[in-house]
Amino acid sequence: MNPGDSAPAPPGAAYKLYKTISNRHQYYLDKATPHVIARWVFAVIFGAAYSFRVFFLQGWYIVTYALGIYLLNLFIAFLTPKIDPAAYEDSDGDDGPGLPTKNSEEFRPFMRRLPEFKFWYSFTKAIIIAMICTFFDALNIPVFWPILVMYFFILFTLTMKRQIKHMIKYRYLPFSYGKARYKGKEDTGKLPPVSEV
Repeated sequence: MNPGDSAPAPPGAAYKLYKTISNRHQYYLDKATPHVIARWVFAVIFGAAYSFRVFFLQGWYIVTYALGIYLLNLFIAFLTPKIDPAAYEDSDGDDGPGLPTKNSEEFRPFMRRLPEFKFWYSFTKAIIIAMICTFFDALNIPVFWPILVMYFFILFTLTMKRQIKHMIKYRYLPFSYGKARYKGKEDTGKLPPVSEV
């Protein structure tokens, strides 16, 4: 038997376990996708549990500050359009993608840079990681926390001010609710008749 003709070795037990866990994880994520309110209620409850843990333990302020900065970046990406209108501002009259500016224009849903599901998933993962960090005393770095709180609020205010100015300048709202929608033909589930040849 030639060594080049041998079949590849079957996957090991560790790889099979990884694939099983990965498939199960994806299955539950797929099941959770349509339940927007339930997902966010779970995330907010988990975030509140993290806040209570940090409050009662009186520590892990650096971890909390890093979590706050990360969640702020996620929120800004959630509010930002996928295709930034500022990129097409200097073009020479090209008809690049744009947001509707009049009520009579065609309805275009707001396409986000960070979709809602990915925002929720990253939000929840970040809180879980921060919660795990609170179990390690090495990450409880002593710091004067009021300075971190003040700096976070200053950063939040400046970032949101810039984002709101961007929304006003390019006249868009990061929500599709309340915008006029046009319905096409309703799908009855019946197939069109087959024409005879």
